[in-house]
Amino acid sequence: MSSRLVIHSARLLDPATGGFLAASALAVGEDGRISALGDDREVRALAGAATTVVDLKGAVVTPGLVDGHVHPVTGAELTGGLDLSACTGLGDVREALAREVRALRRGDWLFAWGLDPNVFGDGPVGVAPFDTVLDGVPAFLLLFDAHSALASRRALELAGIDGPRVFAQASAEIVCDADGRPTGLLQEDAACALVERVAPQPTHAERLERLASALDAMAAAGLTGGHVMDANGDSLDLFTELDAAGRLPLRLRVAPWCQPGTDALGVRELISLQGRSGALWQVAGVKLFMDGTIDNGTAWLERPDCHGESTHAFWPEPEAYAEIIGALHRAGVPTATHAIGDAAVRHVLDSVEKARATGGDPAVRHRVEHIETVPDDTLRRFAELGVVASMQPTHCCDFTRADHTDNWSRRLGEERAGRAWRCRDLVDSGATVVLGSDWPIAPFPPLGVLAGAVHRRPTRDLAQPPHGPEQALTALEALRGLTTGAAYAAGEEGISGGLALGHRADLTVLAADPLTTPAAELPDVPVLLTAVDGRLTHRAPGL
Repeated sequence: MSSRLVIHSARLLDPATGGFLAASALAVGEDGRISALGDDREVRALAGAATTVVDLKGAVVTPGLVDGHVHPVTGAELTGGLDLSACTGLGDVREALAREVRALRRGDWLFAWGLDPNVFGDGPVGVAPFDTVLDGVPAFLLLFDAHSALASRRALELAGIDGPRVFAQASAEIVCDADGRPTGLLQEDAACALVERVAPQPTHAERLERLASALDAMAAAGLTGGHVMDANGDSLDLFTELDAAGRLPLRLRVAPWCQPGTDALGVRELISLQGRSGALWQVAGVKLFMDGTIDNGTAWLERPDCHGESTHAFWPEPEAYAEIIGALHRAGVPTATHAIGDAAVRHVLDSVEKARATGGDPAVRHRVEHIETVPDDTLRRFAELGVVASMQPTHCCDFTRADHTDNWSRRLGEERAGRAWRCRDLVDSGATVVLGSDWPIAPFPPLGVLAGAVHRRPTRDLAQPPHGPEQALTALEALRGLTTGAAYAAGEEGISGGLALGHRADLTVLAADPLTTPAAELPDVPVLLTAVDGRLTHRAPGL
């Protein structure tokens, strides 16, 4: 059998044990699976005239790193505008907007993303501080959580928004002042969509190129796969087009959304989508939402936040969500539910427990996404129910502070802010923890995600104290969250997540050992090579 790829002079890191394999080389067959592990001499002998042979000169090979929660199509679209994520105060935002406005032509829209609500301090989140600089300019400023946005006065006018409205998404809202006038703050997708649909849209070709560029950048950062948490619009068609052209550098597992109001026919359509696939992507699962976010007051908490908000579920009738979880479970469809607040997480676990009691395949693996704050009695239930905990540690690092002066912590109060992103407690309770970025909410480079799980410090200033250092993971546990944990969540632990004969040859090659490199230095470790099915998707110059 001929070999597609041979790599040698390598250190092969096994995330199951944390040690290096005795082998120093591996070969990949034409089926894209690891076909041989051994010493350099015997494996190099398997190379043919058409085999790609790479001398790694002692570099470290891990199973391909997988982002457990990512939005590549949405991210490629949203990050095409002005990046406000570096702004730390209202003055910074005004200066950035003013520079952008000067470059606009009359009538052009201004799009921005990454706005941190902490820039408003103790003041209300609204567009008023930017009215002068955005006078007459239609602008849409997405907050960092991507669950809320600010629309300028001109954008509100063009969208015909002049007061409150009622939405099927219970937590969606056009926020208005005491006189019923919109403040510019739009909560959740349904409200944001009112402005987005009157804004100019990129062409299909532009969207395709943006997506291809984003995926190429992910491959260069060391990613070989991603669990895609949406299939909105024509996402599947875009994946199909890139895949057919040989331009899809990641293996993508896609979960289309199920929104409130979905009826039995809609559930059947979601079930029928399962298995739709290409060479490197497939629909496998359904994504649901149980709440919004703590920062904008739309999470579902067991007790209100300091503003009296975050008291309602995303679904007007939470029991309807539970019934859909049951129907999907009995159909053998895994689910991933966005649940940030403690009440939301509890309801998801209750719903899964009820679904399992009604039959269906016990091997179906359900997940909870985000899990930002939960009480002690919730932790053990993940392992008991076999529910995967999908978490994004860099959200804790970059959007909260150790002294709890940030918006997220102030809304929750000391008790709940003190149990932020309980990665350590979930691992110790026996849960399978998957790590991801939630890009475009946070940067996608997986070494940054790995580092954040270990140090829990603000990425921009590692001299700052960590938030909840007792919840830090070891480097090995974090690596498992990007490899073996991701494989388990996908039900593919028998063919991925390890360096073993017969496993997919999805590989990430690093210039240093991620388990011994100090966490602060991990994001700067060069990614030398990535491969999917034994085909190179990134190769550093000089290798």
